[in-house]
Amino acid sequence: MTTDNPLAGRAALVTGAASGIGRAIAERLDRDGVRVLGVDRRADGPVAMFEADLCDEQANAAAVRETLERFGRLDILVAGAGVQHVAPIAEFPVERWRTIIDLMLTSPFLLARAAWPALAESDGGRFIAIASAHALAASPFKAAYVSAKHGLLGLVKTLALEGAEHEITATAVCPAYVRTPLVEAQIADQARAHGVPEAEVLETVLLAPQAIKRLIEPEEVADVVAFLAGPSGRSFTGVPVTMDEGWTAR
Repeated sequence: MTTDNPLAGRAALVTGAASGIGRAIAERLDRDGVRVLGVDRRADGPVAMFEADLCDEQANAAAVRETLERFGRLDILVAGAGVQHVAPIAEFPVERWRTIIDLMLTSPFLLARAAWPALAESDGGRFIAIASAHALAASPFKAAYVSAKHGLLGLVKTLALEGAEHEITATAVCPAYVRTPLVEAQIADQARAHGVPEAEVLETVLLAPQAIKRLIEPEEVADVVAFLAGPSGRSFTGVPVTMDEGWTAR
């Protein structure tokens, strides 16, 4: 633990903490001396974990209660849980639409709703959503994901306005493709949807809109979250914090 870090002693709730970006964020905040409760569908993570299905409305409030019971406070809420489905609109399963919207838009709303009193009591509460370049731009065959991320950015803007009087900031971190199991798992579906071999998906589909042709590492996103959670991040609110390798510059 880094005791001279300005984040030391604060308390955070991080969803999607069992793998990928969420895991990297939980690890980074823990190294910075933050008391972290991770939330995921499986209780396998780098910090104390709370097992929950965040598509269940009650589970979101329960995760916030668990954080407060463990730490007595909540200063940083990172909504990072995500899932993906790739399919043309005419074939997109309604149940997958509902799951994606529930997990990636409704859950952040419910978490914010439950955590708001605690964040207001914090000396500079932080709501940080892990959005995507898809909060700012669209790609074909991702109707639910793109819709959820666009909605998440709208939620962040609203929370920033409501939170200002309580010194709560709200931001949306918007990376391009990150090297995570979520990205790796969609390669086969992307190949089918675009009619290209799986070996060509990374270059011809995923990285095609980016000016810099590489995957972002989860730790890079975690570094941005740590910055936003700290004193230097207090001026960032109601905005997308874009790290998209030049995607939306076009």
